[in-house]
Amino acid sequence: MCHRPISRRKFMSISAMGAAALAIDWRKMDALAAKMGPKKDYPTVVIGAGLGGLCCAAHLAKQGIPVTVLEKHNIPGGYATAFDRDGGKFRFEVSLEGTAIKEGETGEMLRRLGIMGKLRWAPLPDVFRAKAGGKTIVFPQRNPEAFISELSKHFPQEAVGIKGFIHEILGIQEETHAYGEESGFLKTVLKPVFPLRYPKMWGVRNQTLAELVDGYVKDTALKNILTAMWPYYGLPPSKLSGFYYAIATAGYLKYGSYYIKNRSQALSDLLADTIEDAGGEVRCETEAKEILIEKGAVKGVKTASGDILPARAVVSNASALNTFRHMLPSEAVPEDYRKKLASYRPSISCFIVWLGLNRELRGKVPWYTTGVHSGQSPDADYLSYVRGEVDKCSFGVTLYDTLYPGYSSPGTSNMKILCLSGYEPWRPFEADYRAGRKADYHKQKDRWTDTLIRRTEEHLLPGLSDMIEVKVAGTPLTCWRYTGNTDGAIYGFEESMDNAFMNRIRNRTPIKGLYLASAWGDPGGGFGGVLRAGERTFQQLMEDWS
Repeated sequence: MCHRPISRRKFMSISAMGAAALAIDWRKMDALAAKMGPKKDYPTVVIGAGLGGLCCAAHLAKQGIPVTVLEKHNIPGGYATAFDRDGGKFRFEVSLEGTAIKEGETGEMLRRLGIMGKLRWAPLPDVFRAKAGGKTIVFPQRNPEAFISELSKHFPQEAVGIKGFIHEILGIQEETHAYGEESGFLKTVLKPVFPLRYPKMWGVRNQTLAELVDGYVKDTALKNILTAMWPYYGLPPSKLSGFYYAIATAGYLKYGSYYIKNRSQALSDLLADTIEDAGGEVRCETEAKEILIEKGAVKGVKTASGDILPARAVVSNASALNTFRHMLPSEAVPEDYRKKLASYRPSISCFIVWLGLNRELRGKVPWYTTGVHSGQSPDADYLSYVRGEVDKCSFGVTLYDTLYPGYSSPGTSNMKILCLSGYEPWRPFEADYRAGRKADYHKQKDRWTDTLIRRTEEHLLPGLSDMIEVKVAGTPLTCWRYTGNTDGAIYGFEESMDNAFMNRIRNRTPIKGLYLASAWGDPGGGFGGVLRAGERTFQQLMEDWS
């Protein structure tokens, strides 16, 4: 892979912009709010009730700013939702397997919003479990040293490199946090010696994940294990930003991974309640159709039903590509920005099978989430995902009932099988799908479903087919249908080297009053990423208004 290196000057400029937003100065936010004058003069419309949009709207509403969230689905949450089947006997989680948002800066944000104390958390038994080459490797909770020890038993000749790599990504995460905590004055004064003060951030700035891990270990099987969580970020190690993987993975190893009890819908509902309790509004089954522009600035949003909502600011939680290609007059978008967006790729999508089982497996199955490795290289795996080679690619299986008693109805269990999927294998069905003609689409979906069930039986759970009471599947077209995301993307734009973390597209846009707050913007995808995006956009709104 070729990627353009980041110059020293550019790195320090963009790292200042990116890391400065890690910690919000709330005294400053309150001071800015006091300068704004009447809050009624700042009506804001948020397009999309995913976590990023909900988070931004919750912060605005708590400042007394009139905010309206428009959501085309009948529930808030985007991918952070749940759905029922068989009359409510089975309640399926759409996306969440584990998140580190309980701790660190995101946890502090949820506490400030008054949400943290209302959420119930279940710690995962382990961060991740990888089954590859006859080995099953466990990524333990909140214990990086135990992970180093475990891997060193399997690869004793690489013990030094294993320790070096894990300490490196932990160090990158710690440096980024420390830099975010620094005052703006110190950032400016000490900028010339940035490489000396933050050598790990500086060293990884131009490295892919593959290049980062190559600096520590040589064994190919070990490399595959150390980078085994790459599907959570949507690109193989040869293409994925080493910085992005280090920050996210170190967060899991350091803070642990947790599940939100009673499904991730609880978080989405609490954010929506926070907005409405503070005087804002969340309108479900209301699709935003057009962003209205006057003299180069936003002036409102027009809905699919023709209603017009005046707005001083519009925050898009929708696909950035849809926002700029379909919701705005073409002449309103600067040509250079249009070209910049066109140079970025939507992330990969996914194929999911949800299974309601006719027996209780808690205590009988020793794992929560297991990634079953295909035996291919990560690059070959990625190509299999893109091409739709469901019989060849790696996949993951989650048994939610392992987490705590009572997850499922008595006598049942709740399982999910997931593999990444490109959009192209489903594009031939797109026109008919949108027109409601789905016979051929369902045949293909059933084939994929049966293949993943068979492979799960072979590798993890013999006899699975006999346990299935309810079977539901979702494709990239399903992702598009419920979120409107271009090509059914699940991580917004790809976290490629030219659009990741410090290089990430900004949430401020060239159009006055229009902002992004989603996986498509800064810092990127995942529960933590989109919640931070919402908070960052709130901060930028307050700064711009004041």
